[in-house]
Amino acid sequence: MIHQVNKKDLKIGISACLVGEKVRFDRSSKPSNFCINDFGQHVTYQSFCPEVAIGLPIPRPTIRQIKQDDIIKVARPDGTGDVTEALKAYGKKVASMTKHLSGYVFCAKSPSCGMERVKIYNSEGNSLVSNGVGTFAKEIMEANPLLPCEENGRLNDPLIRENFVARVYAYKHWQNLNASGLTKHKLTTFHSQYKYTVMSHDLVAYKNLGRLLARSDMALEDVAQQYILGLMTALKIIATRKKHANTLSHIQGYFSKHLGANERQELCEQINAYRQGLVPLMAPLTLIKHYLLQYPKAYLAQQSYLSPYPDRLRLRYAY
Repeated sequence: MIHQVNKKDLKIGISACLVGEKVRFDRSSKPSNFCINDFGQHVTYQSFCPEVAIGLPIPRPTIRQIKQDDIIKVARPDGTGDVTEALKAYGKKVASMTKHLSGYVFCAKSPSCGMERVKIYNSEGNSLVSNGVGTFAKEIMEANPLLPCEENGRLNDPLIRENFVARVYAYKHWQNLNASGLTKHKLTTFHSQYKYTVMSHDLVAYKNLGRLLARSDMALEDVAQQYILGLMTALKIIATRKKHANTLSHIQGYFSKHLGANERQELCEQINAYRQGLVPLMAPLTLIKHYLLQYPKAYLAQQSYLSPYPDRLRLRYAY
């Protein structure tokens, strides 16, 4: 299966406080139950605390993002102890050393590690907006635009959580493919495995990626670069019930010659019930997997859509 990756080989960057390291300004941590007890059973974390890494002590005065004119700096609330450049430099260093990572989980709202919605203050100490990006996190994300990134707060949303994990496994699959030596055949095979996954996220991307692979006027390296950018961009879009239901209906067509009237009706009812929000995605998927065992289809069996990550994560039971 696509998701069968050794835990030691699947490495995820993470803010150190999220895995229980007491590195925060008040000598505390912010352990993430999902990251530690669920996802942590399948991945190996590489933890970072940029504030400690640049020499700030534990405990330490708080720091925040402060806007002065058009410049945002990271410093203590009174404006002293500016660590902006130090955080940027460390972010660049880590970004260059972590190309092997398949994902990253940042600490929400942190002036150094927040992925989004970081508070920005003026020099008088008043909160201006909450649209900042952590100084360290920004360097990581800009240097690795394909890297699946999320923050602990957003991972409490079951849809965002499932989407992040699916992107991590897809990206790891791509990394392994490149490490093995990319060929036109391997790229085509990879795409065939993700066709229904992409369909469930973005139908336009599904069509565009197919056209891209059909081009003969581009070098393989250029096609691959455009392909993975298009794929990872499409997978960021949260799949809706409507898109999932349409994808399931396409898959249902593979069994049209095998199923009896009652079986076809049962599968249609399960797909419609999911579309209406009456059952979770696992309901129609379980039925499809059952029929796939009865009526094997090699093309369907290789689809990442059916098993994008280990079933033990139970991510498709919540929606």
